[in-house]
Amino acid sequence: MLDAALEGAWRRGWAERPTLDPEGLLRKAAGRTAPPPDDPDNGWRTRLDALCHDLETVAHLTPLGRTIAHGQLVAALRNRRRLHALWRRHPEIADQPIHAPIIIVGQMRSGTTRIQRLLACDPRLAFTRFFESWNPLPQRPGRAWLDDRKIRGRLATMSVRLLNPAFGAIHPTHWNDADEEIGLQSVSIFGSAFEAQWRVPAYTAHVEADDGIMAYAEFRRLLQTLAWLRRDDGSRPWILKVPQFSQDLPAVLHTFPDARLVCLSRDPQAVISSSASLVRNQMTIQSARVDPRWIAREWTRKVALRTRRTTEVVARSEASRVEVRYHEVDQDWRREIQRIYKMIGISLPATALARMNNYMAAARSDRHVKHRYPTVAMEHRSSCPSEPSVPVPAIPAAA
Repeated sequence: MLDAALEGAWRRGWAERPTLDPEGLLRKAAGRTAPPPDDPDNGWRTRLDALCHDLETVAHLTPLGRTIAHGQLVAALRNRRRLHALWRRHPEIADQPIHAPIIIVGQMRSGTTRIQRLLACDPRLAFTRFFESWNPLPQRPGRAWLDDRKIRGRLATMSVRLLNPAFGAIHPTHWNDADEEIGLQSVSIFGSAFEAQWRVPAYTAHVEADDGIMAYAEFRRLLQTLAWLRRDDGSRPWILKVPQFSQDLPAVLHTFPDARLVCLSRDPQAVISSSASLVRNQMTIQSARVDPRWIAREWTRKVALRTRRTTEVVARSEASRVEVRYHEVDQDWRREIQRIYKMIGISLPATALARMNNYMAAARSDRHVKHRYPTVAMEHRSSCPSEPSVPVPAIPAAA
């Protein structure tokens, strides 16, 4: 019904058909503002061109999907433009300290969100909130009382619940919750936020072939910007969590050489099933043609790629780390949290533990989707090298 309404409005001239042309998106993002500031090329324009080509030729977007894609890309490009202008005006942002972050490394759907939100219960640790990830700059930076990002974050979560009610069960979130920095990566037209919504093979290939060094340098500057806006003194370690880290770990460690790693692993069959279920949910909302077999093959391949890359890097890295398995968190999350705190080198106070208990009690009361999805065989290795490889059996595809 919504798709028909949008198509009708475009046909009758009541609304403009959203463009997915890169130049058109850049013009829309610029609006009536002055010419853009210097913006060193970190590959973002090439990735934008590939992404837009895929959206027009491969993704089979519905009118709603086209509207969502247009809105996301205009927002990312507008954020990019404004951020680079801010960095020119305030070069001191580059000096904002980001010391010894705690980086959660794991596949999508491997329990990384649970660990991040448990750690975020400790006020001695810093983290990114949902509204900051997708709206890194308020309209008037430096004026806390005019911080419109919270309103935009609330509207975004309300829109998601309205358009895609099932997503709230797959990935429960709140505008003010600790959340992954995937929105920050979109500023660089980088990361898997786009892959998890649309079929975009050329864009995916560009991201996988990129060493990520320049994209993560910009990612660090984005974190520094959030800290600068908070007037943070840098004394609290930042908890960082994006599944993309498992694909780009060399660049992550190059960018944060003093990082401490929390390596998450889960049964590969469950990871693939859950990941494919989330992706299919997103694509069904936005695409006219959704191929569940292709999604299964693609995310089986993606999980194998990320596992291989992470295993190779962790095996030779000297970074402090702790290995945490999904099922062991299920069995005794307090024990696993204590292991993480031991690696970090700080005590776990009773007040933080009480907050963690409250979080886990609330999480258990939420309804969660059981994921069953077709996969194809792959050879799996844990994201941490001590776990032996586990073959994933092929199961029949389902409609």
